[in-house]
Amino acid sequence: MRPGRVSPARPVPASIPRPPYAPDAPALIAAVPPEELADRMRVAGRLAREVLLEIAEAVRPGVTSDELDRVCHEACIARGGYPSPLHYKGFPKSLCTSVNEIICHGIPDDRALLDGDIVDCDVTIFVNGVHGDHNETFVVGNVDERGRELVQVTNEAMWKGIEAVRPGARVYDIGRAIQTHAEAQGFGVVRSFVGHGIGTEFHTAPSIPHYYDPYADTVLEAGTLFTIEPMITEGSYELGRIWPDGWTAPTRDGSRCAQFEHTVLVTPTGHEVLTLLPSEERSPLSAASYVLQR
Repeated sequence: MRPGRVSPARPVPASIPRPPYAPDAPALIAAVPPEELADRMRVAGRLAREVLLEIAEAVRPGVTSDELDRVCHEACIARGGYPSPLHYKGFPKSLCTSVNEIICHGIPDDRALLDGDIVDCDVTIFVNGVHGDHNETFVVGNVDERGRELVQVTNEAMWKGIEAVRPGARVYDIGRAIQTHAEAQGFGVVRSFVGHGIGTEFHTAPSIPHYYDPYADTVLEAGTLFTIEPMITEGSYELGRIWPDGWTAPTRDGSRCAQFEHTVLVTPTGHEVLTLLPSEERSPLSAASYVLQR
């Protein structure tokens, strides 16, 4: 991959509420009452899913990642939300698009997607004072068998991690489930980036490693919100040199990487996936089949 031309940041109407880090955010932002947090996160998660599904319809050979950014930006605004990546710590666009060997944080530009690429689209929407975070990797046209397997196994590994979430479990149970599944299929698990707490803040505690880390021994409690977003590699799991843009993160050996992400709430009896539509089956197979059919 090589960097392309990045277009100017797209404007957000003044009527859309901003997160605190937006350059034109108000000095005071209303706090979210704790008793409303889970319900607000359910709305934000559903909207993030809707936005991602709009982007999915636009993924095809010949489309630019900048065009996918436009779709994301306009879909967030149409739902009364702010695209959370925009201006977050200086990020210049509304969507992260990570193609082939890019692990994460790719900046949309004027490069067209090619037949055989894989592209991860990472959506986060800020609405009602909270963030909903969700991503999927899509195959573009005719992807080889190992590339499709990488995408499918990454999706399955994410669900293995989600299935480990319950009160009393420990954070390392999530990573162990993901790592066991991915490595059994001959893939690597990125260590340099992890899942994270989310809510009124885009990124907060706890950190959620996607590999077994014995020090990640925090006990999960009902009400905790976080993302599970494994980045699974075809070759080495090690991070290469970050691009001069300060964001784009490639694999060290240039091997392809796929990623999937859901926002999860720990419930008194298990977990709730917030970034699915009410009509969707919460099944690894249904999600993986959707990707592989594109």
